[in-house]
Amino acid sequence: MATIKTDDVFSIASFDPSKLTESFRDFAEKGAQQSKEAYAKLKSAGEEASKTLEATVQTAQAGSVEIGLKAVDALRINAESSLSHMEALLGVKSVAEFFELQTSFLRKQAEITIEQAKSLQETTKQVAEKVAKPSKEAAEKVMASFKAA
Repeated sequence: MATIKTDDVFSIASFDPSKLTESFRDFAEKGAQQSKEAYAKLKSAGEEASKTLEATVQTAQAGSVEIGLKAVDALRINAESSLSHMEALLGVKSVAEFFELQTSFLRKQAEITIEQAKSLQETTKQVAEKVAKPSKEAAEKVMASFKAA
């Protein structure tokens, strides 16, 4: 039968505190380095997000001004057209002339309104694309960095 040495199992003589300290120091340094790298990445991502948000807000602001100007222009055109029509109605000599003038005005207003709606829709689409562009580019950049990692 084999004999078991109990004095070796519980012996503290094989324990070297300097090796434990070195291991702990290496672990702490690696952890600190990883934390610094993670912080740098997070800081960079935060700065990028801030720039993207700022660009998006500025683009949206400029776009809303552009859309507002288009709407005001449409209102101005419609008001001028209506005033001109009212002046023309004041000079009407017969009921037939009134109906002809009114029909012509309504047809012209419908065409103008359709053109204005198309123009406003196109401008809104362009503004939406401009507003979405910085966010889209930032998202693509993030996705590319995940693929690379």
